[in-house]
Amino acid sequence: MALEITDANFDELVLKSDKPVMVDFWAEWCGPCRMLGPIIEEVSKDYDGKAVVGKLDVDSNQEFAAKFGVRNIPTVLVFKNGELVNRQVGVSPKNVYTESLDALL
Repeated sequence: MALEITDANFDELVLKSDKPVMVDFWAEWCGPCRMLGPIIEEVSKDYDGKAVVGKLDVDSNQEFAAKFGVRNIPTVLVFKNGELVNRQVGVSPKNVYTESLDALL
């Protein structure tokens, strides 16, 4: 299951992680976000122990969405060693997300 990432735990779970981290920036009211949700859950299961996969609700947590310039949702950001290394806006097939993690493993 994808982790719930918030402004309060973002530093610890994302920026200080020793594994690659994928964060889905989403909102409850966003139709495309709901389409992407099951894909993110699958990626989370597939990469359990190899990468951190989480979701950040932009309505409740605006600090890091603003910091990383997330203007459209869903937006999926990938981090390695605390650095932003990939950005995917909109809904894409599962392989787009897995390939971005595979490149970092």
